[in-house]
Amino acid sequence: MLGIKDLKPKITITQSTVECPVKGCSREVERQRRSFRQEKRFMCPDHKIYISPSTFEYENEKDNLLWQNKADLDLLKEVKTVKRESRIARDNSEDSLTWNIFRYLENTNQLANLLSNIGQMNYSYADLIYWSYSGKAKGAWPELNSAREEFGEQIKRSSEPDLIAVTNKALFFIEAKLTATNNTSPSINNNRKKYLSGGNEWHKEVFRSDFDTVAIQARKYELFRFWLLGSWLAKEMDRNFYLLNIVLSERDKDIEAQFIPHIIQVAGQRQFKRISWEELYRYITDNVPDNQDKEKMVAYFQNKIIGYKGGDLQKAFSI
Repeated sequence: MLGIKDLKPKITITQSTVECPVKGCSREVERQRRSFRQEKRFMCPDHKIYISPSTFEYENEKDNLLWQNKADLDLLKEVKTVKRESRIARDNSEDSLTWNIFRYLENTNQLANLLSNIGQMNYSYADLIYWSYSGKAKGAWPELNSAREEFGEQIKRSSEPDLIAVTNKALFFIEAKLTATNNTSPSINNNRKKYLSGGNEWHKEVFRSDFDTVAIQARKYELFRFWLLGSWLAKEMDRNFYLLNIVLSERDKDIEAQFIPHIIQVAGQRQFKRISWEELYRYITDNVPDNQDKEKMVAYFQNKIIGYKGGDLQKAFSI
């Protein structure tokens, strides 16, 4: 996996070419424009990466994964049977970042403790659902599908939290962001599905603002859906509910100030929280026992990049 230690701090970009970002490599490839494509003319043959002016993608997605034992790879293969799209091979992929960090927390039995710290309540276990895939159900999590159907969503075009964590006392919907923002809008403004009628007009219990204000004017359509479906599902499961938005520490600093005025929270029972990736890094360094996997995880954080901007290498985390 390529990181800060392996990559040039600056690359040369011309109107027709981009140089390979790997230190010591003199290869140049044809410059990509508009959409990213995996074609041989854009690949460095020495390092097996497809290159654009702002990012690169591994030919083999395994090169972007930290954990590659059989159990991890088998689970990821199963996840892909329900996950709608995957860009795990891209260097600035939110998917690979989410998988690498949360699979580590799950494998080291740290997830329940981490969520206990966030929820200020002791959880005895935490089952993790990746992009709606439930290992216990061997497919899309049935409870999530029930919520989707309750609010009029078609399964193939439905709300898909990056992660769902189910504990003995709380339900967590987790939306992870790396380079993308939280600004999303419906493709058809007047297509409200059953968001207003579903759950016996559940939206009235959890929103102060109407659909148009939150989803269209404030452009928080994705967060609207996760808050609506997640809070209803938590009520059905007799759990507290948390919607966590994981972002870079220097981005979306005001997301709570933007979103919370539109929703109805209940202290200790139903809350929206911004969490930074850097906070997860500090949790790992401070709480997880030292071993080779921890060293690997810490090094991943320290060397992670999010591509190039104007030819300059961009460090991912403020650590």
